[in-house]
Amino acid sequence: MTSLPPQPLSPLDGRYRAAVAPLADYLSEAGLNRARVEVEVEWLIALTNKRLFGSEPLDDSDIDRLRALYLDFGQSEIDWLAEREAVTRHDVKAVEYLVRDRLAALGLDAIAELTHFACTSEDINSTAYALTVQRAVSRVWLPALEGVIADLRALAAEHRDAAMLARTHGQPATPTTMGKELGVFAWRLERVAEQVRETEYLAKFSGATGTWSAHLAADPAVDWPTLSMSFLETLGLTFNPVTTQIESHDWQVELYDRARHAGGILHNLATDVWTYISLGYFSQIPVAGATGSSTMPHKINPIRFENAEANLEIAGGLFATLAATLVTSRLQRDLTDSTTQRNIGVAFGHSLLALDNLRRGLGEISLAQPVLDADLDANWEVLGEAIQTVVRAEIVAGRSRISDPYALLKELTRGRRVGAAELAEFVRGLDIGDAAKQRLLALTPAAYTGLAAKVVDWLE
Repeated sequence: MTSLPPQPLSPLDGRYRAAVAPLADYLSEAGLNRARVEVEVEWLIALTNKRLFGSEPLDDSDIDRLRALYLDFGQSEIDWLAEREAVTRHDVKAVEYLVRDRLAALGLDAIAELTHFACTSEDINSTAYALTVQRAVSRVWLPALEGVIADLRALAAEHRDAAMLARTHGQPATPTTMGKELGVFAWRLERVAEQVRETEYLAKFSGATGTWSAHLAADPAVDWPTLSMSFLETLGLTFNPVTTQIESHDWQVELYDRARHAGGILHNLATDVWTYISLGYFSQIPVAGATGSSTMPHKINPIRFENAEANLEIAGGLFATLAATLVTSRLQRDLTDSTTQRNIGVAFGHSLLALDNLRRGLGEISLAQPVLDADLDANWEVLGEAIQTVVRAEIVAGRSRISDPYALLKELTRGRRVGAAELAEFVRGLDIGDAAKQRLLALTPAAYTGLAAKVVDWLE
């Protein structure tokens, strides 16, 4: 058997590439290297702006040419770094050499020794990862999550009055509305989305073991911690002043736990909507040309929700591994975080793919209200809760002498179907006040939804 031409091993880079491609700008190896170049360049600019070691601030044109090293970062830089890393066996060192090489080409050799000045690799990496993850989350992943939330809000509003039978423990239960049930997911997801929005993206810039030792050896008069803080805040990051050689990754642990939490809620949404489809509550809108089953032409499979479910499980497992691994480091440094962090994009990729499938799936279903109505009409026994609660109130008010209303209703309804006529006859025979009796006789399963529609309004 002959070998295949080079192929992507991950489905994220093959079958599903179109759905997750925006993440590659930030969370790919090339995206990370571009951010590393950005950090190196901006640190060099910060040092010259402070006139350190006899340097002079660069003029605007030189700054623009320097920033072009990362703003115009492309295939030639990717190839250059790959060739150099094959020699250095060190990715950050290759980036340093790239910046030095380009400085020479720009005629800025005089400041070449300020490249990577007093930095350990983790100063560059922690900053670059904070930048890339922040941008990937805020520009790609979070907007996708917010899109699902917006769709759920819209569906909740549309179906706020669509009465349906609830199924607690899978059994017929007090009716609700489809809008309220979808609104629950929007409410839950919004809480987690807000926590993600509040994420602090921390970085360090304090040298080999977090002590600024080399910095002070070079110039003890400079307030290096303040300069480090100012530099990182200029990049839109939060300065972590107390670290070992690495930034401790706790912000990453918090973020990935929140992303995993969001994924758990989304998984719950996928399985619930799948179940509603199986019950006939939602019909699926046929997609022209699509095949539901290779042998059963009538089928429209709920593949969007099944795909989302599986990808959320993969993403959740990766997020859990990221959080568990990154929370710890042996003594001042080990490299378990290095390989682990290279999978950040994979975790968010599977999560983003799931979000894409959920949005598509939610747009391809239609509420089958007649099915909901028929289900309600076949389960009048769910009004047993209302009847026994009203009887309790009547007993307290002195308008009934019934001794055990719960037992009375349990005998009538438990494990058996009770129709409208049978229930009405039972109510007419109750020892309760006339107003309460008329209120119960007017009740139907479809009307027994309490404040479900009002709950949807609370989403606004």
